[in-house]
Amino acid sequence: MKNRFDTGKVLVIDDEQILRDGAERILKRMDFQVFKASRGEEGLKILEQEPVAIVLLDMKMPGIDGMEVLKRIMELDRGILVIVITGYATVETAIEAMKRGAYDFIPKPYEPDQLRIVVNRAREKMRLTQETEKLEMERKRTLADLHTSQSRVHTIIESLPNGVLVTDTNGKVVLLNPAFKQHLGLAKDLMPGGDIGAYIYDKELCKLIIDISRGKYVDFDDIPTHELNLDGGRFLLARSRPVLGEKRECLGAVTNIMDISAMKALDQLRAEFVAKVSHELRSPLSTIHEQLAMALNDMDEGASENEQYLLSRAKEKTKGLISTIGDLLDLSRIEAGIASKESKPVQVDELLKSIVDFLGVQAAAKKQSLTLEIKDEPLPSIMADPMSLESVYGNLITNAINYTQAGGEIKVFLDKTGTNLRVIVKDNGYGIDAKYMDKIFEKFYRVKNENTRFITGTGLGLPIVKGIVDSLGGYIDVESETGKGTSFTVLLPIK
Repeated sequence: MKNRFDTGKVLVIDDEQILRDGAERILKRMDFQVFKASRGEEGLKILEQEPVAIVLLDMKMPGIDGMEVLKRIMELDRGILVIVITGYATVETAIEAMKRGAYDFIPKPYEPDQLRIVVNRAREKMRLTQETEKLEMERKRTLADLHTSQSRVHTIIESLPNGVLVTDTNGKVVLLNPAFKQHLGLAKDLMPGGDIGAYIYDKELCKLIIDISRGKYVDFDDIPTHELNLDGGRFLLARSRPVLGEKRECLGAVTNIMDISAMKALDQLRAEFVAKVSHELRSPLSTIHEQLAMALNDMDEGASENEQYLLSRAKEKTKGLISTIGDLLDLSRIEAGIASKESKPVQVDELLKSIVDFLGVQAAAKKQSLTLEIKDEPLPSIMADPMSLESVYGNLITNAINYTQAGGEIKVFLDKTGTNLRVIVKDNGYGIDAKYMDKIFEKFYRVKNENTRFITGTGLGLPIVKGIVDSLGGYIDVESETGKGTSFTVLLPIK
């Protein structure tokens, strides 16, 4: 690759010989090859012959002025960095020059150190530009060779049952295997080399792949999957990831396509089964629960303590089963993508006050303190289903009450951070051992130890909370230490 410039060459255009000579002495000590011109026309002629990287340009000169010279240098489109020298100048002149493409400016009279700093900064930028261009060329060459490669890796990709598509940083397709063409119904003789839109007709997926190809995703865990709903009841799942070079620079993107039609059908059957069984069970269980409650109320004074205990336990167990069925239905609705019944503006501060007031009775029964602290009032509302939000915060506060010893403290904080509303539910209870932290959001998982074995629950509360938070585009995090307490943080976007 022929360089557009030589980072060791500098041109000084100034009508004052003393300043030209002074700049030359300083720059030569910095190992630059220096060219000098007393007029704009002379400087432009030098640029036609020499691959100069940096130009020191006086704004006030006889003949064509500095602004016109700057304009012509920019038209050369060689990546030259122009440092404007403003002798008579005002700040407005320097700003106008930078708007027209100048890299930096330095006022007259300037100290040698000032010149060294500005020029060194420009030299470093030029060096980085050269490295970037070199990497870009290597990037293009590396990915462009994929299709013609006869390596074992290429053979493996060709035989994979899942579709594979590779794009470069410009969104050009450089490789696609037969399975990809089959999944998307493309012609068997279709070759790489075109824009991504000629191979994938889903505009949202095309945009995602282009963004990944251009290195816009820093954290790979944030890259979403994408589903394609095709004719005939077929569903495809697309997963895209960056292709990284040796220095972890982004070379493009690789997209994996798999057919999930069978999994979709199975998931639908499972959801229908859960819903049917839940509905069939909830009604008779509710009847049994009411009858047990009536039996307890109608017991005469002669009933034994054992009879009362058995009926109370039966009533408690039926209530737990009804709660489990409700949680299962909620979870099925969330997994089906129906997390919210109706989204409307919700004032989270008012909702939390109501929840804390309601659950305060439960906390008081255990002699616990339950407090709410709200900062940055008044706070903006968020768009969500109020019942879903009540489920999120209610579950977290209820868990804090259940998993905190009598006399403990539960504190709820609400504030605004960036574009999110943040709610923290913190307790000084039993805490969660580090080995269980990656499992607490799994369905039916409950931590069992000496402190928690008598606490009843379905193990579905936290999965429901996470499902709702995820559906709202939010984020949930937990910190805990055994014997010292747990803190749940929920961030929800204001818009």
